[in-house]
Amino acid sequence: MPLKIDRLNLMLGLAIVLSVFSSFSVMAAKVSFKEFCPQLVGQWAGDAAKAGEIPKKVAVTGFCSHDQRQLILSVSIGTKAPFSETWWFREQGDQVLLTYYDGVAEDKQQVFSLYRQNGDYSLLGEGVVNARPALIQLLFDAQTQTQTQTQTQAGGWQWTQNIQYLDDDIDRYQLFRGIEMTSVAPSN
Repeated sequence: MPLKIDRLNLMLGLAIVLSVFSSFSVMAAKVSFKEFCPQLVGQWAGDAAKAGEIPKKVAVTGFCSHDQRQLILSVSIGTKAPFSETWWFREQGDQVLLTYYDGVAEDKQQVFSLYRQNGDYSLLGEGVVNARPALIQLLFDAQTQTQTQTQTQAGGWQWTQNIQYLDDDIDRYQLFRGIEMTSVAPSN
């Protein structure tokens, strides 16, 4: 009997995963990394916090490679933190490989699919968070838009890192961490 229940739970979990991905993909379209990469280039500043924590001031620097297949986001957590975080996104076919390094623990890697909806970008992947299977979403929600003759560029982003545990009955994403990214004019 326990084997049948475990198999049923596995099948229900897979059905949930498929329904989440299919409902999101109906609302959003897969996009090229070359579209996403240049949008995050520059200097950004704002507050960042994990769910339930007091926000801290951060600076985010974004670099996109010349061929627009690699993006590095460096998140500096003020003067009290000994290290910055490095988020290295690389296009790999129709997916995105993320390597994350916080200066302390070993590198972590995760594979994502990249989607766009209404000017927002979402990286979706399946992984493990807190030793639990989870859907992971990195959502870059465009804030105010500025428009020039050649391109439209975001004036800022709300970067949320969301999770949905696959072994839980809650069928929505939960905020893990948020980073406010307001464009900073370069200093001369």
